[in-house]
Amino acid sequence: MRIARWTRDGADTSDGFVIGDRVVPFPDGLTVSDVLARGLGEAHAHFAAVQEADGAALADVRLLAPLVPASIRDFVAFEEHVEGVSASVDGKSEVVPEWYQAPTFYFTNPHTVLGPDEVLRPPVSARLDFELEVAAVVGGPGGANLTADDAAGVIFGYTIMNDWSARDLQSREMKVRLGPAKGKDFGTSLGPWIVTADELAPYLDDDGFLAVRAEVLVNDARIGHDLVSNMGWPFPELIAYASRNSRVVPGDVLGSGTTGNGGCLAELWGRRGELTPPPLTDGDTVRMVVEGIGELVGPVGAAVAVPELPAARVRSRARSRQERVAQ
Repeated sequence: MRIARWTRDGADTSDGFVIGDRVVPFPDGLTVSDVLARGLGEAHAHFAAVQEADGAALADVRLLAPLVPASIRDFVAFEEHVEGVSASVDGKSEVVPEWYQAPTFYFTNPHTVLGPDEVLRPPVSARLDFELEVAAVVGGPGGANLTADDAAGVIFGYTIMNDWSARDLQSREMKVRLGPAKGKDFGTSLGPWIVTADELAPYLDDDGFLAVRAEVLVNDARIGHDLVSNMGWPFPELIAYASRNSRVVPGDVLGSGTTGNGGCLAELWGRRGELTPPPLTDGDTVRMVVEGIGELVGPVGAAVAVPELPAARVRSRARSRQERVAQ
């Protein structure tokens, strides 16, 4: 099953299934959030109820991001990506020993999610980049302190994720041992739909990794390609780790992290010691294709200038900490 959200002629948003070359709304006015919360089994029942309905032609609607995420966690699960991009962002090509100990992630902004073909309006950046990822979407009850087996049961489906990145902003922020923040939170593209976990089960290898091919093209020139099964941990282990002393809930999105072998420009910059291929700019188009899921296109628009903020006020460490006496 393919789960999607769409609009037609700028009218209200509809939520439902993509069935062949048509879109069909969920029964009873249900939303994607409702269906995720009720789990994959009930989604099959809803599909059976509407699969013969006429719906509307897929070509006549504009697809939106396939869900409004409850949260977005983005992992860094590809060793090859870490080794290559660290030289570009941090100035030293390495995979630190701590990477192997646990699947590290950061939270990004669920309020700047973009859908298929939606134009990115990036910050002013000299090193604008993409990141080719697959994301798992949580459904059903979610849970806390899950085992990997339990976590596999809360994967409702998968979608393509482009974690847009301003590498110059990211590099500055991470020198303070925090972030990425403004280097990332301006846009994350998801889509074109959610493919349910049962549809992709045939691609799982014997160790539980999702063995699908993924590639990324800029202006129709292929930049990178990889197998998603080259992750250091399979998706259930990522979700289990995210749930430690915490919770995962329906609508949570968990990105795989950037694939290796050119899954982003920064990896190639780090390996080559130069900005080749060049950073993204206004007018470029990034197209990501993942086997079993589909294609996600992201056009790049003009950068958005923002008001300047002053630098930190330098303080004397020896200054008095006494409260100021009122005059």
